[in-house]
Amino acid sequence: MNLENYIANKIQSGKTYVKNEPTSKQEIGDLFKIARRDLADSKKTEISEDWQFGIAYNAALKLCTILLRADNKRVSAGAHHFLTMMALPFYLGENYESVTNYLNRCRKKRNRIEYESVGGVNSDEISELISFVSDLLQTVEKWMYSNHPELM
Repeated sequence: MNLENYIANKIQSGKTYVKNEPTSKQEIGDLFKIARRDLADSKKTEISEDWQFGIAYNAALKLCTILLRADNKRVSAGAHHFLTMMALPFYLGENYESVTNYLNRCRKKRNRIEYESVGGVNSDEISELISFVSDLLQTVEKWMYSNHPELM
């Protein structure tokens, strides 16, 4: 099964929301730099907890994007964040289904605190997300070295 069919089956749609687009070592390197920067910034306690959570979420999203871009894929329409995160189990294995569910809950929370309300997260949720992103960073780096060393 290819990624396009995988996502179409997941969202029960015949539409494809993924397009082919060449990547580069520079692009992958920049995405890793953004993820690392955002992970570091999310630990800064002088910013609001809402913003810490949002920045950590952004780091997770960039790591998911790296997997797609390494495969020369890009989400082209629809719920971009949701579809990007849905690709995790496709690349990292079925055991990442629960991770996708976790990230989707984080996405919804991030949307609320970004667009609708203030004070929607607590320090435990931030710590959990930061820890998750730190682990995901190591996993994605390892996956990249195993599957696309030419882009590292």
